[in-house]
Amino acid sequence: MAETAKILSPNKRVLIPDLDAGCTLADDCTPIEFSDFKSKYPDHFVISYINCSAAIKAQSDLICTSSNAVELVKKLPFNRPILFAPDQNLGRWVQRQTQRELTLWPGSCIVHETFSEEALIKLKIKNPEAEVIAHPECQSQLLDHADFIGSTSKLLIHAEMSSTNSFIVLTEPGILHQMKLKMPGKVFFEVPGIDGCSCNSCPYMRLNTLEKVLKSLQTMSPEIHLEESIRKQALNPIEKMLRMSS
Repeated sequence: MAETAKILSPNKRVLIPDLDAGCTLADDCTPIEFSDFKSKYPDHFVISYINCSAAIKAQSDLICTSSNAVELVKKLPFNRPILFAPDQNLGRWVQRQTQRELTLWPGSCIVHETFSEEALIKLKIKNPEAEVIAHPECQSQLLDHADFIGSTSKLLIHAEMSSTNSFIVLTEPGILHQMKLKMPGKVFFEVPGIDGCSCNSCPYMRLNTLEKVLKSLQTMSPEIHLEESIRKQALNPIEKMLRMSS
């Protein structure tokens, strides 16, 4: 996200409290490996989820978010095949929603890979009145249990608008804090990871502490820098997303 801010605002200073606060989706999709993967599908239109590096965006034809991925794919012509990266779970969900066949880069978010289907079923049995809401980065077998699937912002809006008073939430549990603040009268259940672990909390997000934010503002560092050629190439598919979404 910090790189995306720099791509869009090259003349502004973009800080990140911890340079190690990355993302497995970005880390597991390196520019060289992705270039090799793309070379096998030279006729494909490349859509990349915004949770990827600037270098991957620079190799893409279009960027999407979890909120607009389905909408954008539906707008693309049927006479050209699509390569979707780097989240295969989001890609599979987009396939189901659009009835388009996508070639998927085999990446995933470690948070959304660790939810336990067994724990989810137990929560559903114990709380039959609860609505299951899920982020599309979850694995397909978990999404099959969901009453509503959407991006983080859409999950928040849905929970607020729904007449249901309890929810089983399948996404990074940090959102539960915001849900409880906005809807103190509703109940939200966190789904544990496999074997009951709490490994469904993103370790990268947790690196950005309040202390580090303060230090970053005091020192005006660490700062994001991008090679200008990469930035310009990455800007094109982002601007195309914005045009298509307007």
